[in-house]
Amino acid sequence: MEPLELYASRPWLKSYDPGIPHDIDIPDKTVNQILDEACQRYAGKTALVFYGRSISYRVLADDVGRLAAALSQLGVGKGDRVGLYLLNSPQFIIGYFAALRLGAVVTPISPVYTSSEIRHQLEDSGARTVICQDILYDKVARSGVELDHVVVTAVADYLPPLRRFLANTPMARWLPGGAGAQANIPASDRVHRMLELMAEQSGNPPSVADIDPARDLAVLPYTGGTTGNPKGVMLTHRNLIAARTQGKALSYVFREGEETLLAFLPFFHIYGQVVIMLGGLAEGQRLVLFTNVDTESILRAVEDYQVTAFYGVPTLYEYLRTHKDTDKVNWKRLKLVLCGADTLHKSTVEGWHQRTGTQITEGYGLSESCAASHINPLQRPKTGSFGVPLPGILAAVADPESDQFLPVGEVGELLLSGPNIMQGYWNNTEVTARTLVEIQGHRWLRTGDMVRMDEGGYFYYVDRRKDLIKHKGYSIFAKDVEDVLYAHEQIKAAGVVGVPDPTVGEHIKAVVVLESTARGKLSEEEIRDYLHQHLAPYKVPKYIEFRGELPKTDVGKVSRRELREEAGEAR
Repeated sequence: MEPLELYASRPWLKSYDPGIPHDIDIPDKTVNQILDEACQRYAGKTALVFYGRSISYRVLADDVGRLAAALSQLGVGKGDRVGLYLLNSPQFIIGYFAALRLGAVVTPISPVYTSSEIRHQLEDSGARTVICQDILYDKVARSGVELDHVVVTAVADYLPPLRRFLANTPMARWLPGGAGAQANIPASDRVHRMLELMAEQSGNPPSVADIDPARDLAVLPYTGGTTGNPKGVMLTHRNLIAARTQGKALSYVFREGEETLLAFLPFFHIYGQVVIMLGGLAEGQRLVLFTNVDTESILRAVEDYQVTAFYGVPTLYEYLRTHKDTDKVNWKRLKLVLCGADTLHKSTVEGWHQRTGTQITEGYGLSESCAASHINPLQRPKTGSFGVPLPGILAAVADPESDQFLPVGEVGELLLSGPNIMQGYWNNTEVTARTLVEIQGHRWLRTGDMVRMDEGGYFYYVDRRKDLIKHKGYSIFAKDVEDVLYAHEQIKAAGVVGVPDPTVGEHIKAVVVLESTARGKLSEEEIRDYLHQHLAPYKVPKYIEFRGELPKTDVGKVSRRELREEAGEAR
C-alpha cells in the first residue's frame, strides 16, 4: 500500500474503543449558541464554583447578556478584536462569551506577559478594547497602546461575600489571585469597572450578531513565540465547534450535566480554553475554578467536590507523583486523568502509576489544531504514545524536506487535516503559506513535530523539528537524551539543547535539576558515566549544567528556546 493510501485508510479506526464514531457531523452553530443552549437546558444547575461561590447556568447567561449589552454600548461590534487579560475566573468566561455574542473576536493574553509582549499582541491583533484584571492594569497602561476602552475587574468581584469583605482587610493576603491587592486605576472616560457597567444594563441582552460559523473568526490566540514574535492563530466558530464535537466523541465516559471538572489550567491557552472551559460548559458540567496552580488546594478540591476528571500537563504530574498530599485523593474514582501540552516522560507515567494505581491518558494538540487532535483510547491505551487521531481528523507522517508520505514506523513531520485546523496566521501570509500546504488533494497543517506511527495507527512523539541537534553529521533528538536523564532516580528535571560550534555543528548541552537529596552529591562525571551506559557516545552531552529549576513557558513547558538563547550568549 502506498503511504498516502495508508493514511487515507485511517488505520487508527480499528484501535477506537467500541461505540466511538468513525466520522462526525459538525453542527452549523456558533460558539455562543452552544453556551446559550446549555444555559437553557441546565439553568438551575451550578456552572461555576469560584473559591466557595457557586454560579448557576441561569446567572451565567444573565451576566454574559449584561456585559454584552455594555460592550455594545461602548461600540464593540462584529469583527472587532477584544483582548482578555484575565486570570481564570468567572470574568474570563463572561467576557469571552459576551464578546462572541456581538460577533467580536476574542484574543486571550497570558497573565504573565510583560508590557512589551502585551503591546505586540494588542498592536498586531488590532484590539481596541481590553478586559483586564485590576492588578494587571498597570502592565496594559505601560504597554503604551492607545485603546478605546479598558474594562477592569477584581478577583474579589466574584468571591463569596465574606471573602470579598476580607479583601479590604489585612487578611487579604490569604485570598486567591491577588484579590486583596490595591490596584491603582485612574479615573477616565476610557476606563470602566466591569460590575458597574453590567449593573447599568436592564438585563435585556442585545440581539446576537449575524455570524457565519465557517468564515467568521471567534478567537485569535497567540502562539508561544518559539521563533520570533508570537503569531495570531485564526480560529473560526466552526473550528471551535469541530474541536468540541471531536472531543465529545471520545469523552463517552462522561454524562451531560453530571460531571465536575477542575479548571486550573489557564483559559488563555487553547488546552484550558477549548477542552475544559468550552467542552465543560457545552455539556452542562460544573467547573471548579482556580486563579493559579495551588497544588494543596487543588488536591483538596478533587475530594471536596468529588471531581470526575482531572486535566494536567507533564510538569504537574511529575510534581504530584511525589507530593505529600497525592495519597489523599482517590484517583481510581476519577473517570479520566488526562495529560497534554508537552512531552510525557516514561518515568513520570511509571511513577504516577506506582503512586496512584491509575494510568495517565496522554493526548496531543496545538493552537493551530484548536486544541486536541489525538488522544489515547481509554480502553486501549499505549504507554509512550500520544494516541490516535480524533474522529474527523486525518493525520500523516511526511518527510519534512520533500513532503513525501512515509511508511509505518518511519520518523517524519506530523501533518494534520480536518475541520478543526486554523485558517492561517493573522497578518502573516508568508508563514501561513509555509505552514498550510496542499498535498495530493488535501489541505495539511505542518506541525513542526517529528513523530512516527505504528501498525495500529498510534502516534509517538520524537521531538520538535527545530530541536534536532546536528553533531558531526549525526542527527540527535533532544528528547532521546532527556528521556534517559529523566529515568535517573536522582534527576528531577532536564532540558537538552544544541550549542553552535563551527567545527562540529553543535555540541550537546544538558541542563539538569537534581532531587533535593542528590544536590551536591551527584557529579557531572557520574551523570556522563550513566549516560554512556544507555546512549551512543555521540549522544552524550559535552556540557552538563546544574540548576535549581528550568525556565518554563507560561503553560509549564520546559522552554528549550530560553535554554538555547542562554547557551548561545554564554559562548
